[in-house]
Amino acid sequence: MRALRVVGLHEDGKSIVLEDPASRTRFLLPADERLRAAARGDITRLGQIEIELESQMRPREIQQRIRAGESVEQVAASAGVSTQRVERYAYPVLLERSRTAELAQSAHPVREDGPDVQTLGEVVAYGFGVRGHDYSQATWDSWKGDDGRWVVVLRWKAGRSDNRAHWAFSPGAHGGTVMALDENAEVLLDPNAYRAPRTVRALEPAREAEFQPTLDSVPPQDHAELPAAEPDPDDDTREIPRVPADPEEDHAEPRPKAKKNHPIVPSWEDVLLGVRSQRG
Repeated sequence: MRALRVVGLHEDGKSIVLEDPASRTRFLLPADERLRAAARGDITRLGQIEIELESQMRPREIQQRIRAGESVEQVAASAGVSTQRVERYAYPVLLERSRTAELAQSAHPVREDGPDVQTLGEVVAYGFGVRGHDYSQATWDSWKGDDGRWVVVLRWKAGRSDNRAHWAFSPGAHGGTVMALDENAEVLLDPNAYRAPRTVRALEPAREAEFQPTLDSVPPQDHAELPAAEPDPDDDTREIPRVPADPEEDHAEPRPKAKKNHPIVPSWEDVLLGVRSQRG
């Protein structure tokens, strides 16, 4: 790296004239705020100036967005700069958010009859124990809303679901107060409303067999035969009477049919004519 020497102030009054002693080449350096910060050794101001030059987002706006709940990565993506340059301005605000979330755990939930004796942290820890959740894995955070009030959030994971609960935190004497802002926060403030799920007991083999479907368990109407249809007097397709082949057949008296194991009783004409009766 070649060293330059200061020749003096340019005639415009806004630049410094530098010269290379070896080649006698002269250079013009703007006498801007960065040069003054570098001359003072103000590294913080130099970083701030770099952010202002590379992005339209000023450090004050960066801190405001961090205080409103955005992460360093989100702000860096919006500003178009690296996360390292945002962290130097976000760090004090992140500490403020962490401290506020810690103070909110010592605040007292507001009930219908006034503030609770227990703190928010104590009530939530008891609620986690009743539900079987691991309170040590839950994380607290906070941010400041547009109305100037602090919002405290609790994040935890139950199974595969990510859960959140929000409270409005009002700092004050004896730790301040908190009020639930969503359903999860209300449920955590009322652990007595929780009911453990009922366990499903397996059926005994004998009872289980009773619930096996069989043909006998089908309603009888499913197997009942359909009733015979009533004859229609106007139906031309009804059965036609049989016409006898022999006209005298209609005048012949029908003979009684022989019954099995019973003798046939002869008619009176057979007795007069001496006809022998036959056994069936």
